[in-house]
Amino acid sequence: MTVRSPAGLTAQEHAAFGDAGYLLRPRLIDAEARARYDARFVELANGRAPLPDGMIAMRDVMVVKGAVEPPTPVHGINKILNFEADPVLFGYAQDPRVLDVARQIVDAPVDSSLYVITTNVFNKPPGVDGRHPLHQDLRYFRLRPPEGIVAAWTALAPCTRETGCLAVVPGSHLGGLRPHGDPDWDYVNHAFYGIDGVDQERRIHIEMQPGDTLFFHPLLVHGSGRNRSEGFRRAISAHFASPRCTTDGRDWKTGPHIRAVGGAA
Repeated sequence: MTVRSPAGLTAQEHAAFGDAGYLLRPRLIDAEARARYDARFVELANGRAPLPDGMIAMRDVMVVKGAVEPPTPVHGINKILNFEADPVLFGYAQDPRVLDVARQIVDAPVDSSLYVITTNVFNKPPGVDGRHPLHQDLRYFRLRPPEGIVAAWTALAPCTRETGCLAVVPGSHLGGLRPHGDPDWDYVNHAFYGIDGVDQERRIHIEMQPGDTLFFHPLLVHGSGRNRSEGFRRAISAHFASPRCTTDGRDWKTGPHIRAVGGAA
């Protein structure tokens, strides 16, 4: 199958991303690709295939603490992270439809690689709390500048208010990195840090259909709510960094989960 790249970003889209900190591309990823990613996730989450090197299948905290008994293994998984060694799932991070938009947002040179720095399949099952507090992804990264990093987040199932879609605070990426801490909740998943004092009235809920892709700045304040439906809210995601990014103390491009994509290494 030949995958066609999207048209380049318009000046208006560039300006909108700069102002709001995010850009939604509807129907970017086709049904065939989504079906491959979804089937592979279910295969791994249900234990029907061994996890590739470095991959982690994270169980929901309510399952770990015995508050919920999942009816199937996939009902117990909060997310799979580090899918760089999986040729099926990593196809997402190599997709030119994703890479072309990411490259333009971070202003990476046309003849250079981008670098994949994190990968996840998010699986918000029914029957658990599953909320992700409002946070900024730069909390997890040492790379700078922030403008050299962008997230791509593609819905594999309907992401609605009922299923716990993403919520963002437009323009919050312009305010710098804020202090993060552990939410005062009964059940919060490991390393799901949050920001106190966010004006909840400024949130916008981004409802997405399968294939819709949200690109967002690492300083954008965002999170997600509970899944109140009887189905799953599932999405696949990768963060990309420009080769111009730097960090103190080491060559970040040699990290165990870093992969060069979309050009000459």
